[in-house]
Amino acid sequence: MTITVQAQLKLVALAALTILSSELPAFCAERVLLANGFDMRCDHHAQVGPVIRLYMGHSDSSYIDFRPEEIRSFETIPDAAQTAPVIDRTNTKLSPADLHQMLANAGQQHNLDMDLLASVVKAESDGNSRAVSRAGARGLMQLMPRTAADEGVADSFLPDENVRGGSAYLDELLVRYHDNIALALAAYNAGPAAVDKYRGIPPYHETRVYVARVIHEFNRRVLARDKLARQPQLSAGVNQASAGR
Repeated sequence: MTITVQAQLKLVALAALTILSSELPAFCAERVLLANGFDMRCDHHAQVGPVIRLYMGHSDSSYIDFRPEEIRSFETIPDAAQTAPVIDRTNTKLSPADLHQMLANAGQQHNLDMDLLASVVKAESDGNSRAVSRAGARGLMQLMPRTAADEGVADSFLPDENVRGGSAYLDELLVRYHDNIALALAAYNAGPAAVDKYRGIPPYHETRVYVARVIHEFNRRVLARDKLARQPQLSAGVNQASAGR
């Protein structure tokens, strides 16, 4: 995936719009395993005529309908109103240099911008390889068990395996959504089914804030990287001007 700086900067406006348009509550009390192998979260569900309706908040205003055969199972998520990761503060033995190298390797393998991967890690776990969400997502890139299994990750708490699996999954989503970062991030958070249902970023508070947070961090990192890259050029210009005098 190749993204121009101009395209990256345009995402700032999307990030602001995403935050401002976040109006729905972020409460999810059930994990839904779909027949296609993906999973998603909802507040509650009900049989409505021939379909199973998944409600995304406490109210009935936001929902997705599925045929019964499209859903494999439901799991209750304890205390799901709190969706932020629960951080295990034990020593992870992972230095910033180690994480940087892992992200660089994964980015090169999947042609992903390392700063994008770093931004996802920042939003998902804040760089803690022992992070566990109340929904059961684990590790640096918060892989759900099903996603980890699909990507061949045996232990999501091993940083290199987690980054490898999360990067592969994000790469698949970017291919699916034709390198649209916002849609890929929305699918990473809420699942592809929700993105496909709404043909865009789902109107879920958690997902919209998540997309905005990652894009904001990504743009911050890109700007800092470009500024750092220009410093040698500026220094060289000053030296040449001084020599000319």
